Amino acid sequence: MSVQDQTQTAVQVTPETETPAHGVLVTDVAAAKVKSLLEQEGRDDLRLRVGVQPGGCSGLIYQLYFDERTLDGDLVRDYDGVEVVVDRMSAPYLEGASIDFSDTIEKQGFTIDNPNAGSSCACGDSFS
Repeated sequence: MSVQDQTQTAVQVTPETETPAHGVLVTDVAAAKVKSLLEQEGRDDLRLRVGVQPGGCSGLIYQLYFDERTLDGDLVRDYDGVEVVVDRMSAPYLEGASIDFSDTIEKQGFTIDNPNAGSSCACGDSFS
């Protein structure tokens, strides 16, 4: 084997497999709140799972919870050390949605602004 052959072999790079990402956006404020909640739990093995399921007064209801599992087909995106996971079935309903966190006298909690929602109920927890 010549020196040239050895150099070419050393330069070859094998492609890495990447987990596909989703289109859900998480604001810096929401990511910081999630990070704070995870620190309070003392867990670094949890990720924020966002999804939709049938239910609510408008047809679909949002799910937002901590999950230690990663399921086949999950779409993952990292926001400043916070892993946000969306299952493949929920991804089309949440594409372009934005998750924020409010902490005011009037309202406290996570909010989801979803451009795909044609209508939503008064409570804001479900949409169609």
